[in-house]
Amino acid sequence: MQLAAASGLMSLVLFVVAVGLLALLAGGFWMTSRVKYRESPRPRPEEQPKLPPEGPVRELRENRDYEEVPPTPEGGRPLTPYDLRNQDSKPSATKERPRWSRGSSGSFGGGGLGAH
Repeated sequence: MQLAAASGLMSLVLFVVAVGLLALLAGGFWMTSRVKYRESPRPRPEEQPKLPPEGPVRELRENRDYEEVPPTPEGGRPLTPYDLRNQDSKPSATKERPRWSRGSSGSFGGGGLGAH
């Protein structure tokens, strides 16, 4: 007899929890619709961005060479970041793209075995 009373109470608790979850779900949909209603409307086709008069912007692909760090003079103190001037780059004379060594990971500490 006690077991039946406990299962009846358990089913009532599960029913209340299910109704609560449905209420939360419905409230979520209601809140989302309110937020969406307050948003500005989508731009019309005439409000969309237009291409520049000279046409689409093209990608420029080039290799860059960087200036080397000046060597430390014999017997002199090593350079600090404050001693270096702004290191600029310039377009490379070669059009060949640099490639990694075969078998190399391609980055320092990349976990590869390296070239053997």
